[in-house]
Amino acid sequence: MNSLFNWLDQRTGYKAIVKHALYENVPGGARWRYVWGSTLTFCLVIQFITGTFLWMAYSPSSQTAWESVYYIQYEMAGGWFLRGLHHYTAQAMNILLVLHLMQVVIDGAYKAPREMNFWFGLGLLLLVMGLSLTGYLLPWDQKGYWATKVATSIAAITPFIGPELQKLIIGGADYGHHTLTRFFALHAGVLPASIIALLVVHIYLFRRHGLKAKEPKMRPDAAFWPDQVLKDAVACLAVLATVLFLVIQTRGAELTAPADPSEPYSAARPEWYFLFLFQFLKYFPGGTEIWGAIIIPTVLLLVIFAMPFIGNWKLGHRFNLGFLWAMLGGAALLTWLAIAEDRSNPEYLAGVKAARFEAQRVKELAQSPSGISALGAVELLRNDPLTQGPKLFSKNCASCHRFDGHDGLGIVPQDPQSGPDLKGFASREWLTGMLDPAKVASTNYFGGTKFRDGKMVRFVKKDVAAYSADEKEQLRKVIAAVSAEAGLKGQRAMDQADAAIIAEGRTLAAGDTMRCTECHQFRKTDEDASAPDLTGYGSREWLISIINDPTHDRFYGKRNDRMPGFAKEQILDAHSIQLIADWLRGEWYEAPKLIESPAATGK
Repeated sequence: MNSLFNWLDQRTGYKAIVKHALYENVPGGARWRYVWGSTLTFCLVIQFITGTFLWMAYSPSSQTAWESVYYIQYEMAGGWFLRGLHHYTAQAMNILLVLHLMQVVIDGAYKAPREMNFWFGLGLLLLVMGLSLTGYLLPWDQKGYWATKVATSIAAITPFIGPELQKLIIGGADYGHHTLTRFFALHAGVLPASIIALLVVHIYLFRRHGLKAKEPKMRPDAAFWPDQVLKDAVACLAVLATVLFLVIQTRGAELTAPADPSEPYSAARPEWYFLFLFQFLKYFPGGTEIWGAIIIPTVLLLVIFAMPFIGNWKLGHRFNLGFLWAMLGGAALLTWLAIAEDRSNPEYLAGVKAARFEAQRVKELAQSPSGISALGAVELLRNDPLTQGPKLFSKNCASCHRFDGHDGLGIVPQDPQSGPDLKGFASREWLTGMLDPAKVASTNYFGGTKFRDGKMVRFVKKDVAAYSADEKEQLRKVIAAVSAEAGLKGQRAMDQADAAIIAEGRTLAAGDTMRCTECHQFRKTDEDASAPDLTGYGSREWLISIINDPTHDRFYGKRNDRMPGFAKEQILDAHSIQLIADWLRGEWYEAPKLIESPAATGK
């Protein structure tokens, strides 16, 4: 074995290199304060290794990026662990960079002759922040897309070259495929190569000038090996253990819904380490934002770069320490303010809730039998009634209607309700409420319309209110028959079980007691009908038709009260109307529920 080592040493000189690396002088002996540089190098190595393996499964295009990250996160063996390790190690690096910078400044290791090394270190800090910014977009999800759009829009206010600089960064007039490929080239190529180049010079200069100990030295000098190596190894293992805990606790990094430029994202925020800048910009509205985005940050950065010169002044070192502590305190305060404001912001909280729901929903749809189509995962949500229905309802219907008292998204509109509440529309429960003398004139039915004093309301308040027990039973059967016309998914089993009751109810609807067909058309053509057709009432075709044109003779005709014809007036396209109808009817894909075994449930 010694012969082999001697042979290698003759050809490579590795023994001298190892000796030089391990037996560097450590002023004052091994200390925990010296571990930050080693932990940063350790994290960087993890980033390069995990990033390389992620690259092998990643496809950088606007139609495949999210899909490939989804594959890594949910289908590739160990992919969630690999992605989580990359994600949380990147977060740890930002903390370690600050700790390393503080240690360097506190120890005065930025002073002559170490100025160049200090500047190279600051360059590395900026490059790592660049990695964080460019990596944020690569999953091509809503969170990364909108946060990056906000961050890069700052480039547009740069004096003289702003618009051209922004166009250069995003690869055109708007964010899209070229934005992603440029960020990927920066994240996986340009920035790592630059970091390696600066790191080599940084380590060389560090070795050249050696460690700078904070005076006075309380202990004698010692070699780097073994005590300092042990402390560095323990610190690296502690960082790794923390990262592994976070990875396992959260099962990898978050992946929100696919990026969709047509869907605003009110939950968009930068990562926590950029939150202070996000909050800082709030204090510079309108034309003053250039101060918060460019001028003040640039001045602060220049002061940090000037620290080696300021430190030569008698009180310069104290000024540098005070300045750095003030910056860190300000950043911490701004971060806390940003978090506190978000916690009390209903719009943001609703956006976060919606974002989590859509992230889970798109996962369900991607795992459905139909899977992800060639058009990309974004089409899964665009064609999903469960996610698009409430958005379309909130935007187009909630100015008059409600859905369980709100706009479909959980917010109660300021506009007064003037149309029926459509939660459970055409179900037996909904129809029972409409035919209840105490409820028929409420805003949940006719109370907000001109029909509140109409024939239907008078009939319910007078005739239905006087029904005997037998007549009420007949009404229950008529309600079952009319509701069955909808074929609602939620009551199909009940409709099948009550087939005989439904058949009897259809006959009773035309009887002298119920008198439904005096005004309504029901399973029989009646040109004299003056109220909406009950044939197919609440069915998909019926709902789509009334949304298309409520003034059609089949519905309200000239008696229509304010409801627009969404198709007739070209307010909504056919696809959007279908999504609203399917959502109101509860028709969407549902992931099959796993049936637990008796042993698992304890039964």
